[in-house]
Amino acid sequence: MSSQTSRRENKISPLTNIVLNIGFILLSLACVLPVILVIIVSVTHNDSLLNRGYSFLPEKLSWIAYESLFKDYSTIFGAYGVSIGVTVVGTILSVIFMALYAYPISRADYPFRGIFTFFLFFTMLFNGGIVSKYIVFTQTIGLLDSYAALILPLLIIPFNVIIMRTFFQTTIHPALIESARIDGGGELLIFIRIVLPLSLPVMATMALLSTIVYWNDWFNALLFIRTEEKYPLQYLMMRVLNDVQFMRSNVQLAAQNPQLMKDLPNESLQMAMAVVGMGPILLVYPFFQKYFVKGLTVGAVKG
Repeated sequence: MSSQTSRRENKISPLTNIVLNIGFILLSLACVLPVILVIIVSVTHNDSLLNRGYSFLPEKLSWIAYESLFKDYSTIFGAYGVSIGVTVVGTILSVIFMALYAYPISRADYPFRGIFTFFLFFTMLFNGGIVSKYIVFTQTIGLLDSYAALILPLLIIPFNVIIMRTFFQTTIHPALIESARIDGGGELLIFIRIVLPLSLPVMATMALLSTIVYWNDWFNALLFIRTEEKYPLQYLMMRVLNDVQFMRSNVQLAAQNPQLMKDLPNESLQMAMAVVGMGPILLVYPFFQKYFVKGLTVGAVKG
């Protein structure tokens, strides 16, 4: 009797079901349509953009934006390789180091917990600035024009460490660690064999966030990289966009080559860069989605 009553209480009416489905369809379209519009604008001719603005049905198509980007395809593919390598290595090291930082400060019996937590919060509020960062990485450590200069500045993100610490505090019960210690396990063994397997959701979540940060980073390349072969994709595309904008703003060049200035992409080039840059993230995200949702919800207060 109780199961039938519960089944009747949990049943959704047909009207409610229709409204929910329409709402989810609209939300899905709100997420997908901007991506489709970016792709369409990236292959829209500059004249069509000037006459009609952004449109899902452009008057004239043009591949000049992609031709401008891939004119020197070896450079683009080389930048892709640099970005992929830095992102993969940086994400793995970042997750490992953040977990090694977050786990001790989540333990109530760690004597230096307060000191390292203070350092963590302090770096969220204050930093030394760009000049001191540049001096440390180039003169003190000597990482000018090296791949390490693209990895180390983003290795530990304080906010992500706080999320991991909260996860460890709410998910890893102290009794579990105590029982493992009674069985003869050391701290490193407990961390590797017990804590990490139970922390896959938050580890995957932090891996996704670190992947996005490393993939979208261009500012560290601007500061530390001097060799073109070491440019990551985002920085290389930013240079291409700056070159195009400089050419469009050059009055003398516009007077000499009016047709070139007319055909030279601007808006479409920006969208083409967005399409090229977001491709790998769209491929990676589905593999992390399940853990990402679980990592954000696990440890929440339950009634």
